[in-house]
Parts: sequence; C-alpha cells; structure tokens
Amino acid sequence: MNALPRISCVILCHNYGRYLDRAITSCLEQEPGRYVLHEIVVIDDGSTDETEEVCARYEGRIRVLRRDSRGFGQTLTDAFRLSSGDWVAPLDADDWFHPTKLRICAEAVTADRLFIEHWEYVVDAGGHQVLAEPHPGGNTSTLFVRREAALTLLPVTNEIFFHALREAGHGYALHVPLVHYRLHPLSMTDRHNRGVSQLYRAEVSTALARRLRTMAAAPPSWTTRRDLHRMSRHFHALAAGHLVEAQIQLGHRRTCVRPLTTMLIDTACSRGSLTPWVRALSSTVTGRPQAPVSNDQERRR
Repeated sequence: MNALPRISCVILCHNYGRYLDRAITSCLEQEPGRYVLHEIVVIDDGSTDETEEVCARYEGRIRVLRRDSRGFGQTLTDAFRLSSGDWVAPLDADDWFHPTKLRICAEAVTADRLFIEHWEYVVDAGGHQVLAEPHPGGNTSTLFVRREAALTLLPVTNEIFFHALREAGHGYALHVPLVHYRLHPLSMTDRHNRGVSQLYRAEVSTALARRLRTMAAAPPSWTTRRDLHRMSRHFHALAAGHLVEAQIQLGHRRTCVRPLTTMLIDTACSRGSLTPWVRALSSTVTGRPQAPVSNDQERRR
C-alpha cells in the first residue's frame, strides 16, 4: 500500500496579522482524509503588526519562522525550501482554506501528478463573498505542489514558476473552490492601476522563460531538454500577451505590433493554441482590453 501523502501547510505573512488567525485555524480544522497533516508553518516576513502575538497563541501546534523582510519571492521560495512534507499547500495569510482542501487535493494525488490547482471563492476585506460564482484559481493559495519537483524550480519570484509543472504535463485541475481569496486595499496585486498587474506578469513570465531555457542544460527528472525549450517559448508568448494587454489598458495600441509578432512566433514554436493570440489581436484592433476595467479605473481614465 502506498504511504499517505504528507502535507505541509505553509502560511506566508507580512503584516497580515489581522487575518492570520483565520488562516491558521483553517489549516488546523481540515477534514480528515487519506493524508497526513505533516506540519503547519508560518513564515513571518518581517511583520511589524500583531503577527507575532497571533502566532504565540498557537505555540506547540505550528512552527514559526521569523526573519527580516525579504519580499514575496523569497518567502515563497522558503515555503518549499524550509518545509519537509511530500506536498506543499502554500497559503497567503489574508486567505483561508475551505475545510475540505487537503482531503480533496490528497484524493487527486497520483504518481505522475506534481501540480494540482483548484478554484476559489473571492471575498472582500470582511470575508464576504463578492462574486456570485466561484472563480478559477491560479494564485498562491489555490496551489498544491509536489515539493521535490518544486525544489528544481527554485528560487522563484512568483507562483507562476510552478505552472511549468502543469505545462510539462504533470498538472491536474480541480474545478472546485477550496480557498477563500481575499481582495482588500492592501492586497499585493495591484488591480486598480491600469497595466500594472499585466506588466508584472509579463516580467515574471519572461523570467520563467529564461529559467527554463537555462535548465535545459541539465533537465530535472520530470521533463526533457526538448520540452524545456518548448515551455520556454510558451511562457515567452504569455509574457508578450501580458505586455499587449498592458499597453491596451494604458491606451498605447501602436506599441503592440512587436509583442504581437513575438507572441505569434513563440506560440507557433511552442505548438500552442493560436486562440490567445487571436484574442490579443482583436483586442488591439478594437482598443478594448480583455481584462475588465473597474469603475474606479474608468473614472480615472
């Protein structure tokens, strides 16, 4: 009989002490299943709020790693380097897991899966649902990653780096909301200023494309040299797509020709679907961004 997967829940916290209690509790109150809750780790990235006091209330039930602030990328990297379970379930401290998160993710574990993702409930600062329907995931708290494979991708700057495992054919998507994703004014992702989020994603995708190309010199066990080159092209195409979207949001349609050309070439080289490129082209022609623009953005236009 195969051993039950050992799971490390790792909470990433920087001045989110006001939300941390709920995050920790959501890990402690997971439904039992065919898994072992190996550890709950809180990485306190230089918080100056009540984070330390909140952690103290759970002494003996969680492990706390406290240090000077090093930023999100290093904290996410440390979530995998400093944990010791077979699988890592990262959790931003302002989010919280649904009670069935670990049980359902553990049920989806197979020998060839290295990356499992799921949907999310989107809530506001007070924890009240803001979208009528669950939303597809993709952010840190919606991931469940095989630690051994993740280590080969470190260091990372963003959770997008782990999407390489999915692109390599080792991913699995659960269309079930298993986390409450909180939107609030201090959220790390800037969703209020035009183009900012897209430019950041373009930067991360470009960095990942370069990393994969470098890894081709000595491929990890979960992929091949040829596939790493293909994936590098894929993420370079994604970066170009994000850049197109950013320029459209900023009203700079004339600057989209080069990234559109890059996106087309890299999509063809990676044998990807042309649908995203067609959408980007259509968006460029019409001047309408693909991502919705909030009322606040519209008023500032």
